[in-house]
Amino acid sequence: MNVKKKQSAPIAEAKAQAALPALGLKGMLRWAWTQLTSMRTALFLLLLLAVAAVPGSLFPQRPANPANVTQYITDHPDYGKLLDNLQLYDVYSSVWFSAIYLLLFISLIGCVVPRAIAHYKAMRSQPPRTPQRLSRLPEYGTLVIPSGAGIPASDAINNAAGILRKRGYRVEVRDADGALPSLGAERGFLKEVGNLVFHTSLIGVLVSVAAGGLFGYSGQRILVEGDTFVNTLVGYDQFSPGTNFQSSQLQPYSLQLDKFNITFDRESKGKFGQPIDFAATVTTKENPDAPPKQELLKVNDPVSLGGTSIYLTGNGYAPVVTIRDGTGNIAMQGPVVAKLQGQNYYSSVVIKVPDAKPDQLGFVGFFLPTAFVNDKNVSFSADPELFNPQLTLNSYYGNLGLDTGAPQNVFELDVKNLTPLNARNLAAGGITLAPGSTYTLPDGKGSISFDGVKRYIGVDIHHNPGQVSALVFALLAVAGLILSLYVNRRRVWVRTGTADDGRTMVEYGLLARGEDHRLAGEAATLRKLFSTEWQLPEDSAAEDSATSQQTPSRTSDNVAGSVDNAAGSLTTPAGPTGPEKDQ
Repeated sequence: MNVKKKQSAPIAEAKAQAALPALGLKGMLRWAWTQLTSMRTALFLLLLLAVAAVPGSLFPQRPANPANVTQYITDHPDYGKLLDNLQLYDVYSSVWFSAIYLLLFISLIGCVVPRAIAHYKAMRSQPPRTPQRLSRLPEYGTLVIPSGAGIPASDAINNAAGILRKRGYRVEVRDADGALPSLGAERGFLKEVGNLVFHTSLIGVLVSVAAGGLFGYSGQRILVEGDTFVNTLVGYDQFSPGTNFQSSQLQPYSLQLDKFNITFDRESKGKFGQPIDFAATVTTKENPDAPPKQELLKVNDPVSLGGTSIYLTGNGYAPVVTIRDGTGNIAMQGPVVAKLQGQNYYSSVVIKVPDAKPDQLGFVGFFLPTAFVNDKNVSFSADPELFNPQLTLNSYYGNLGLDTGAPQNVFELDVKNLTPLNARNLAAGGITLAPGSTYTLPDGKGSISFDGVKRYIGVDIHHNPGQVSALVFALLAVAGLILSLYVNRRRVWVRTGTADDGRTMVEYGLLARGEDHRLAGEAATLRKLFSTEWQLPEDSAAEDSATSQQTPSRTSDNVAGSVDNAAGSLTTPAGPTGPEKDQ
């Protein structure tokens, strides 16, 4: 016990006095760079980026709809502002999301560049030297060429090299004129190329997405039949620019809605009356001086114009009205977009007339393409087609609040500060209009006429400069992944020599980099090709890889009896015909 204490005392003292070397600033930076550019870190950042994108689908996003964000904060006063401080309403432009994005970008570059350089050097280098003991390789076999075949060791090694080259191997023959010529062959470099293409393509996808977010834009516009949209900022109903968007990016093209047609199902009992096809006939001009071109805009079939893609996303009816004020002047005239609310194109209608005199007017109601009244005296639409169109409204007068500069939803009317003129619960009743009819408002406030009905469409306009490149890089990533999964990196070595009795002895071995369940099949194929080339007996070519086992065969496959001495002459020193030195 005392001896052990005496022995441990100096060790403990040495440990206490030992001091770890300081890395220093340069060492710490090198360590941090090594950690950041490791494949493990890149995969972790990729997973973290996916997790960081989840709040973008859980909470309303300010770039998509600022009004929804404002309403969400109002409805959740306890934590709404906290989420805003954490930038959860601007996830994709937040500091923390951008940090993950940039770190992933740097990590992937740091992974790919050194690996690409190393792979380039490996492709230019010669195959590895021939192992001294091929029998230790996972797949190993021997063949014996009879002395009467007239194939010396040098010819056999050249024949083997030709076979391997035809199978796509990069071959180097060594000591071709020596006593024990050998070769090294390697193939499967496309596996690492596919891996590099996959990771490089991920970088390309990130750059493309970033380019789209920086320089792209999107917007929405409602077009009534006969309306024309010009690609300027004031032409959009809603516009979402990219971070680095400049108004000079907008090409001044125009798009006019000539006609919008809907085909409704008139044959199916279960889906009778449902729309089955939408087609908008539009006239486009690339620029003010370009000739007009008529095109067809359909769902999932956008029109490409001025570097943008124009998608058909909605449709409905727009009743055409004429409103005269109390002085008899026309205060408003034209189509009013009705917002779809229910089946059979039941739509809500809001009309604001701020130019009416002496009082501003407002109307709220609904539009029915085919109006019917049920047994409870409630109007409804029985069909989406215009078989019996009807416009039902309540009217108000007062200050609409449009002069304050505060934004308002065009599909909503705040009636709290307005005085009702017409409603079902008032003596004047509600307003019910058919096409061509006119209603005079109470108290001399004016009149409203229902002149007809037009159709309208809603279009989404997208400009994404990185869209095509993102698709190309995504396809390249898939191709690279397929290459890395299905191409195997293999190495083959062959050594030949001449036995004392004149026979040519051949031994070969195969090795795979990584797991390769098809390596045994490759060994069997090479064995068959070698046997065919040297015209060895059929039983040799037909044999399975019984000799290509973890325990090497010491028996020739095409010569009966033991050839231990002959095989040994290829692997054991024997004077001037001893083994080839590792190259």
